[in-house]
Amino acid sequence: MFYQLLYSMTDQVSAFNIFHYITVRTFISFFTSFLLAWIWGPYFIKRLMDNQMGQTIRVDGPQSHHKKAGTPTMGGGLILLSTLVPCLLWVDIFNPLVWAVLVVTWGFGSIGYLDDWLKVSKRNSRGLSGKVRLLAEFLISGVTIFVLTRYFGLSTEVHIPFFKHFMIDLGWGYAIFGSLVVVGTANAVNLTDGLDGLAIVPVVISASTLGLFAYLAGHSSISTYLTIPHVSGAGELSPVAAAVVAAGLGFLWFNSYPAQVFMGDVGSLSLGGFLGIMAVLTRNELLMMILGGVFVVEALSVITQVVSFKLTGKRVFRMAPLHHHFELKGLTENKIIVRFWILSILLAVLSLSTLKLR
Repeated sequence: MFYQLLYSMTDQVSAFNIFHYITVRTFISFFTSFLLAWIWGPYFIKRLMDNQMGQTIRVDGPQSHHKKAGTPTMGGGLILLSTLVPCLLWVDIFNPLVWAVLVVTWGFGSIGYLDDWLKVSKRNSRGLSGKVRLLAEFLISGVTIFVLTRYFGLSTEVHIPFFKHFMIDLGWGYAIFGSLVVVGTANAVNLTDGLDGLAIVPVVISASTLGLFAYLAGHSSISTYLTIPHVSGAGELSPVAAAVVAAGLGFLWFNSYPAQVFMGDVGSLSLGGFLGIMAVLTRNELLMMILGGVFVVEALSVITQVVSFKLTGKRVFRMAPLHHHFELKGLTENKIIVRFWILSILLAVLSLSTLKLR
C-alpha cells in the first residue's frame, strides 16, 4: 500500500516508477521482512521467556528431547508479524488473492496460537481438541475458496501435473477439494515441526517455488508460453511469498540447532496454511504433493503408524512422525535435519521441471 503512494509521485520523482514492478517490490519485501525478523527476534524471544511460554515435551517422545523442555515456543508469531509489515508496505492489499492468503495464513495462525496457549497454560502437549481444530481450519479455508470462486472468478479446474491439457472441472465441489489441500498441507507441516530447523527450511523452499509459480501464472505472456494456467493478479502474491521466505530465514537464525525458540503451532499451522492456499491460487494443488513431499511423507508415516497399530497391534515405525523413527535408529538430529533439507531442494527442482513437461 505504501508503494502505491510512492508510485503516485512518479511525476515528481521519476525513480519512483520502479515500484510499479512486481520484481522490485518482491526483493524489497524480502529484505524488509528479514531485517524485521532478525531485529525483533531477540526481543520477541525474551518476551516469550518472561511470560514463561516454554515448550512442553511429549512424555513418549525421544529421551534426547527432554532437555528441550522450557525452550520458548510460539515463535511463529515472529514470522507472522515480520510478514505482515512488508505486505502492508509493498503489496497491493486490495488484490482479492492477497486477501485470501492473509485470511488463511492469519486464520490458521490464530488456531495455532490458541492451541499453543492451551498447551502452555495447562502444561501438557494436548492443546486444542483435534475435531475443533479441523472444523475451524475447514471453515476458514472453505469459505475463503468459495468466495473466490463465486465472486472473483477463481477457476474450479484442477490441472494434472506432467499433462498439458488434462484437467478436471470440479464445479461447486472445488471449495471442498481446495480446503482439503489447505488443511492437509497445514497439518502435514505441523507434524514435520519436531526438530530444530527441520520444518522451516522446507517451508522456505516450498514458498520460494510457489512464489515463482505465482509470478509466472500472473504474467499472461509467460504463462501462455509455458502452457500453464493464467491467474489474473497472481503476480502480486510473489512479494507476499518473498516476505514469508525472508521471515522464515530470520526465524531460522534463532531456530537453528540448538534452537533458542520453537515456532509452535502458531507457526506451523499458519505457514502450512500459507503453502496450501498458495498451491490453490497458483493452480498447483496436485503438484504440492511433490513440492511438499517431505511434509507428505511425514504425515503418511503418522497415518500408517496409527492404522497399523489399530488393525494389527503392531507399529511400522519405531516412532512417528518419521523423523523420530530415524532418531531412534541412531541418526543424529543434525544429520536428519540436513538430509530432509536436501530432499526438499530436490523435490523443488523436480516441481520446477514440470513447467516444461506439462
